[in-house]
Amino acid sequence: MTLRLDRFYLIVDSTDWIARMAPVGVRLFQLRIKDLEAAALRDEIRRAVDLCRRHGATLVINDHWQMAIEEGCDVLHLGQEDLAEADLAAIRRSGLRLGISTHDEAELETALSAQPDYVALGPIWPTILKAMPWAPQTPARLATWRRRIGTLPLVAIGGLTVERAPDVFAAGADCAAVVTDVLLAPTPEERARQWLRVTGSPSAL
Repeated sequence: MTLRLDRFYLIVDSTDWIARMAPVGVRLFQLRIKDLEAAALRDEIRRAVDLCRRHGATLVINDHWQMAIEEGCDVLHLGQEDLAEADLAAIRRSGLRLGISTHDEAELETALSAQPDYVALGPIWPTILKAMPWAPQTPARLATWRRRIGTLPLVAIGGLTVERAPDVFAAGADCAAVVTDVLLAPTPEERARQWLRVTGSPSAL
């Protein structure tokens, strides 16, 4: 069955953000925590699972596939390096849905061979989140990916803002993944509401 993703996909580095943004109406979160001791990480994941279930939101766990399986999470997101090291058979047996990052044609081929539930392309525009060895992909590359992957959900990420959102949807993205445009906004809750309005989320109507 095709994975249905909300059009607004908020990526956060703490469960505290989920606690803030779920009441606003955000219904798709990725918890991306890179450096945290295992017990504390497990506590964060468990809290995130509880919050998302209470608010009817979908939770995506970045990288930590074993904990995602153990804690009964909905969706897992893997980058290319993590994909190479993950046990895909165990992930599939668990029922986890899988999203995979791509940045070029070779990575897209690798991702598609893993039969993902969605594909992400980025960075669409320059991003301040982290140093990227790839040039900005542009909405035009999104249109190419759209043709390549057929009906598989396509997530755009990297440098997205409310003002740029129409461009990624016009190019064929199903979903806009956002980090700094919300988390670094002067009023993050209001910026999230703007995203919910521009993406047509029912909770914003």
